[in-house]
Amino acid sequence: MNKICRYWIFSILSFAFLGAASIRPLHAEELPTYTIEMADGRLTPSRLVVPANVRFKIILRNTGRTAAEFESLPLRKEKVLSPGAESFIVIKKLSPGEYAFFDDFHQSTAQGTIVAQ
Repeated sequence: MNKICRYWIFSILSFAFLGAASIRPLHAEELPTYTIEMADGRLTPSRLVVPANVRFKIILRNTGRTAAEFESLPLRKEKVLSPGAESFIVIKKLSPGEYAFFDDFHQSTAQGTIVAQ
């Protein structure tokens, strides 16, 4: 192998190694995570207290026998879950206050509130 070829191979490998070492995930920090269980018109918990001005994640579990839909008009979020399904949503930083959510398929019984404080 001649000198020029070795130089290029070394350069390419160096660049690949240094480039890979400098790549970091955009959201490396762990988000605070909460869980809401939805079951045939019941929400557990129906009141979720979270810190204000902090992004967070809500794991949604439908443990019921019917479909459920997490919906929040003030948060502009909705997620439909079939029976037995699990998913998540990420909520942006909230100002202190209360934010309503509900199960759109069971509105008469499944009402909840997220309280940011």
